[in-house]
Amino acid sequence: MTFKAAERGAISPFIVMDVMREAARRQAEGADVIHLEVGQPSGQAPARVREAAARALVEQPLGYTLALGTDGLRQRISRHYRESYGADVAPERICVTTGSSAGFLLSFLAAFAPGDRVAVAAPGYPAYRNILKALDIECINVPVGADSRWQLSAEVLAGVPGRLDGVVVASPSNPTGSMLDAAQVAALAAWCEGNGVRLISDEIYHGISYGRTAGTVAGMAAAPHAVVINSFSKYYAMTGWRLGWMVLPDDLTRSVECLAQNLFISPPTLSQIAAEAVFDCTEELDARVAAYGANRDILLNELPGAGFDRLAPPDGAFYLYADISHLTGNSAEFCRRMLAETGVAATPGVDFDPVDGHRTMRFSYAGSAADMTEATRRLRAWRK
Repeated sequence: MTFKAAERGAISPFIVMDVMREAARRQAEGADVIHLEVGQPSGQAPARVREAAARALVEQPLGYTLALGTDGLRQRISRHYRESYGADVAPERICVTTGSSAGFLLSFLAAFAPGDRVAVAAPGYPAYRNILKALDIECINVPVGADSRWQLSAEVLAGVPGRLDGVVVASPSNPTGSMLDAAQVAALAAWCEGNGVRLISDEIYHGISYGRTAGTVAGMAAAPHAVVINSFSKYYAMTGWRLGWMVLPDDLTRSVECLAQNLFISPPTLSQIAAEAVFDCTEELDARVAAYGANRDILLNELPGAGFDRLAPPDGAFYLYADISHLTGNSAEFCRRMLAETGVAATPGVDFDPVDGHRTMRFSYAGSAADMTEATRRLRAWRK
């Protein structure tokens, strides 16, 4: 007997997870693997977060919360925008989510209908296009490169043929680490608003930048219909706690709430309680960012000696995106061979760009300085 299976599950895999699985398999067999593939902070969440969670486990019942999140956390996020950006964001516009991943799903469901056309940068985070495809929304991959500093802009979007219903912009970006400054964000938001294009601003790497300041769309008077998505996983180092948030426009707040009620009931309660404390951990978190910056410098100084000398500008996040067209025409095979022969795991560019990604790859420098030093030593020896 044949059973029907929906086509929405026939999407591309998240290749970095496949790389992680192979790296873990090799480690289980006794191999020495250095992880430059995974985009997550190493170590534990900040001490105050863990202390708050421990108290809550003893003192609180940890039942469901409101679908939009606890009042306490939403108020604390609102205060964060006021203190960090000078932006006025009402708590009522904030939706706490089960990771930023749930934020993308909820925003796409609420803002777009099947058949709508949504632009994303290529290279870009693969889950954008895969979630859009699963929802039968057409994903328009817009090539970006050195000429646009690897970012979408009003000028780039104006050249996209056909109607656009939405655009997803990430600054700092995964995989390139490139950024838009406040003026560029404002120009892009104004273009979207003026052309009836729903802007989804991915700001999950805010807080991790090197000499530049990221601009937020949240609270921007020129972008009353934009959605902002952020996360506790990157700067806040709470990856496994599965918590993020959205700043919603008035016209989507109730629909997102109804979707969240039915799809997720509520975000993790323990994580929400603990996350209120993370905003008071700036000193500890900024020290992590300084360590990422030191790791970045190690790779920038040492990778060219291994032949990786064509790099996107790493303004923020913790990634280096390398053009390896002079080394290979098959990034997936190149990364497989590099892992097998050096023990250094990295992500092939086809994860981020299905058209041109066979000529690129991504290194993550979220680990330790010792790992960065050893990885570059191995890669230099391998490329001799």
